[in-house]
Amino acid sequence: MTAMLLLILIAAGSDTDTTGPGLGREVSEVPVHDVFPDGTGLPPGRGTARIGQGLYAQHCLSCHGPAGEGASAEPIAGAQGALSGPHPVKTIGNYWPWAPTLYDLIRRAMPMHAPGSLRADEAYALTAYVLYLQELVELDAEVDAAVLTNLQMPNRDGFVPAEAVP
Repeated sequence: MTAMLLLILIAAGSDTDTTGPGLGREVSEVPVHDVFPDGTGLPPGRGTARIGQGLYAQHCLSCHGPAGEGASAEPIAGAQGALSGPHPVKTIGNYWPWAPTLYDLIRRAMPMHAPGSLRADEAYALTAYVLYLQELVELDAEVDAAVLTNLQMPNRDGFVPAEAVP
């Protein structure tokens, strides 16, 4: 019994072991900043949906499907105006209220197998492509912080802002 406990302690590391059990990976040296609905925090960069189309095929298609209709992940495109039924489909065009926070989600959490690995220009291009799938930008339109900040998402007025309560 004592030998088993010793093996568990060795495998898990001890209180004096500063190296840890060797699991996971180190946090990136690149700082991640918050992006807010008004565009505050968007980094410099730009991209087009045409460039994003190739990145989408490489990083997103297997989960989100060829036209964003969904595969192993939820659909991100289509289903406009489908929030009122018993099973609403929450796609980018009918549910997402602010384009800057869409960029932030893509930059931080995608692709699923390597979150945070996209450069700013790649995240802008992928954001542009997702917006293109919803017919919110043209294929060759350049998308950057100013465009995302000024883009009126179709359901922006469908959300009630939450007030911070102390």
